[in-house]
Amino acid sequence: MAKIAASDAASSPVVPITWTIRALAAQLGVGAMSIYHYLPNKDRILDAMVDAVFAEIEVPQAGEPWRAALYRRTTSARQALRRHSWAIGLMDSRAHPGPATLRHHDAVIGCLRANGFSIELTAHTFVVIDAYLYGFSVQAASLPFSDPDEMAAVADGMVSDAFAEDYPHLLQLARDYSLRAGYTFEDEFSFGLDLVLDGIERGLGS
Repeated sequence: MAKIAASDAASSPVVPITWTIRALAAQLGVGAMSIYHYLPNKDRILDAMVDAVFAEIEVPQAGEPWRAALYRRTTSARQALRRHSWAIGLMDSRAHPGPATLRHHDAVIGCLRANGFSIELTAHTFVVIDAYLYGFSVQAASLPFSDPDEMAAVADGMVSDAFAEDYPHLLQLARDYSLRAGYTFEDEFSFGLDLVLDGIERGLGS
């Protein structure tokens, strides 16, 4: 039931989730009391939904180099959050994390420790990586466009002779970079992730 709920909620806003048990039951085509048969309250439903999202994220494998493992894991997490944008503000908020959530965190920590990370650097790395992941995800979900055509339409609505005169650098960035053929905001994720991993690598070598 949690996986169904996570999938059906994919189009919900980033935050907050405002549905009720009755609304969820109606969406699933069941009675409200039948949901309480599986989970006692809304918080436990959210726990299960978040756990279902964590279950979709690839985790480091035994013996995998840390940088490749973190890149794969974080890219996979970004893809999961694109599918389930409602979960962005909930992923690390649960007081009763499920088994997939716990396995995920344990695998990431185990990978870092096996690759020579101290306890302190392991904690720093987890915080920094997830701060970038969730921060980027919030920013991407908040943009007033979802594809290059919509982005071009937003830009066209802003640009005028006065705009070009007052904000020449912003206009140049838009025309020569952001509005080029094939560009999407998502392209920025890998670039930023590499920068974060470069910083972690320097910390590991110090």
